[in-house]
Amino acid sequence: MKNFRIFLMAIISLSFFFQSCQKEDINESQPESKVLPDSNTNDVPEVIVNKLAEFYLNTDGVKKVDFMLPDGTTKEMYQVEEDIIMSEKQIMELEIGMGVTDRNYRTNNLVSQGRNISIIGYTGGSQGLSSKERTALQWAVANYNRLSGVSISFTLTFGTDYQNKDMVVYRGSGGGAGGSAGFPSGGFPNKYVQIYGLNNYDTNVIEHVITHEIGHSVGFRHTDWDTRRSCGQNVNEGTAGVGAIAIPGTSSGYNANSIMVACFSSGENGEFDNDDIIGLQYMY
Repeated sequence: MKNFRIFLMAIISLSFFFQSCQKEDINESQPESKVLPDSNTNDVPEVIVNKLAEFYLNTDGVKKVDFMLPDGTTKEMYQVEEDIIMSEKQIMELEIGMGVTDRNYRTNNLVSQGRNISIIGYTGGSQGLSSKERTALQWAVANYNRLSGVSISFTLTFGTDYQNKDMVVYRGSGGGAGGSAGFPSGGFPNKYVQIYGLNNYDTNVIEHVITHEIGHSVGFRHTDWDTRRSCGQNVNEGTAGVGAIAIPGTSSGYNANSIMVACFSSGENGEFDNDDIIGLQYMY
């Protein structure tokens, strides 16, 4: 059994498609977001660019991407700021009205209170999780289900019949190592959670990446969204209308130990930090 630190406090959640990264060892940090080749916005409709700009998202390099699903098929999405993935419908449904401060952050939309989330680890073909990744998924789900004072919960299964599940975790493709996910919508979590390039990492690190991506799927933004400091960058992912809502009770300033910082290292233990737990308890 793994040691699990439980701190009673508060947290929150959100909606759309988003991605991840983690930790402060700059030389070893890997982006959890899939970084695609540079491109311009020539193939992106002006109405999409304008809508993103309205919500303070950086529109440089916005592009259409073929987002891979567990069965190997693809769906056309828009990639923004390298690690946010949204459909045209999700972009056009963005609504104004959220404020911003410091600390752990959530998006506008959350999963419905009290929901039991059906989550499946995909086991089919080249998108199927390895034995180590399946163990890491079990540990990640346990991270959430062990928390007291949180109304949402998860029921985990493994297999290939993911269509009727609330969330599916599967192996995607991408340069480097990490994962990608989206945000909640309509009271449901983001459905598709990709991980990739993690074969050479131990189970704790994979647990960390999956826990992080599930965090996005239930409403967390990156703790360092305003700088991506954990990646050795100084890049603002976007504020205000996007839904960078500060979670009361979490630490002000940069917290390198949060599981929701943008980039991770090879030394992660896969467990929630105190601020992460406060955030989840506040949101749910």
